[in-house]
Amino acid sequence: MKVLGIESSCDETACAIVEDGHRIISNVVATQIPFHQIYKGVVPEIASRKHAEWILPVVRQALEEASMSLDEVDAVAATNRPGLMGSLLVGLSFGKTLAWSAGKPFIAVNHMLGHIYAAHLVNEIEYPYIGLLVSGGHTIIARVDGFDSLEVLGTTIDDSVGEAFDKVAKFYDLGYPGGVIIDSLAKEGNPAAFSFPVPKMDKGDHRYDVSFSGLKTAVIHQASSFLNKGFENSVANIAASFQETACRTLVSRLLRAVEDTGIKTVVAGGGVAANSRLRAMLAEHSELKCIFPPLKLCGDNGAMIAGVAYHFLQRGETSPMNTTACARIPQFKRGLANLEAFGRR
Repeated sequence: MKVLGIESSCDETACAIVEDGHRIISNVVATQIPFHQIYKGVVPEIASRKHAEWILPVVRQALEEASMSLDEVDAVAATNRPGLMGSLLVGLSFGKTLAWSAGKPFIAVNHMLGHIYAAHLVNEIEYPYIGLLVSGGHTIIARVDGFDSLEVLGTTIDDSVGEAFDKVAKFYDLGYPGGVIIDSLAKEGNPAAFSFPVPKMDKGDHRYDVSFSGLKTAVIHQASSFLNKGFENSVANIAASFQETACRTLVSRLLRAVEDTGIKTVVAGGGVAANSRLRAMLAEHSELKCIFPPLKLCGDNGAMIAGVAYHFLQRGETSPMNTTACARIPQFKRGLANLEAFGRR
């Protein structure tokens, strides 16, 4: 079964065709980074206009690279939540129209389910595992029992880790996207130069939660106060120390979840899953089986959407044509109540 998946939740116009939930036949991603760099962040109005301009040629290119016609596609899927409303509406509306005009089933997919599923596109992964979703909009640690069966154990109480990377990069005028730039710059610095604070949330409901607002504030406004003796107050050292602290914060909560659940497999997804220090830090724990998507599947892409949609189709589930976009999802509550947040409608 071949599914055409469309992703347009933020600033990437993407389309892919995936067979049976695993084999990527084509995967086209048109990035808007050059149009947002001058503003050091994504401008929603620009993003939605670019999606409207690019969606048709991107879908055509995905079909051409797959050497397929629309008639040969078995179903069409598109992201409908969460994300920038204008951006979501472009991809969702196009996907529904494409499916309707071709007489194909349509499936709306939660963007976050896609990121968690991305590693499955190139790996055989058994459930359950501990999922780590780290991106510009989300930071979630969850027990994953199926492609749409998740129990959220912890999340951020303020900023996402990707947002913290971007805001630090913006303050120091490093450029956009901030996460990639800090990752590169950190290789020139010393992670021991600054002792930035780590939030203490060790008890009760916050046992697996993370917080990056205080770290971000310390790095931006009080960096010199945390400089260790014998080190230079350089941007490279700040980047390295900030990245080290952010990654250790994530890994410490992740290891806590592994210990408490006894699940030794960790699967990461989202843009920050491409961070080299995060990957290296998890690789240091030989007792874990850590699985990351290829770098090209860490960011937003249509393949992850098509992959998830295939499994809904296998269950005989499709989405009605009145399915709407949703910029946000319900506030996360720990436990299986989160299934509502991960739903497609």
